[in-house]
Amino acid sequence: MKKIDEFNSKLTRKFKGIISLIKTKGKPNLLPLSLFFLLSSNLIFAPIIYAATGEEITRKAAWAIGVLILVTIAIALYLLAVILQPERF
Repeated sequence: MKKIDEFNSKLTRKFKGIISLIKTKGKPNLLPLSLFFLLSSNLIFAPIIYAATGEEITRKAAWAIGVLILVTIAIALYLLAVILQPERF
């Protein structure tokens, strides 16, 4: 039991060191997180599009339309931010 406690204490110290190293790296890269949320939000849009069109389009096409809608919204929001705050860009 003593060896297990000793192992756990060493393991937690190493994890704390890894976490502190990640925190000191600086600004995190938001692209993977953004892509994850984009694809996750497509889980909402694709079935709605597929249900609205019936069997006229395939599921693959419904997913593609959903991604295009989300990309269009993202670009519109980005351009709105650029117009309203040009000094940041």
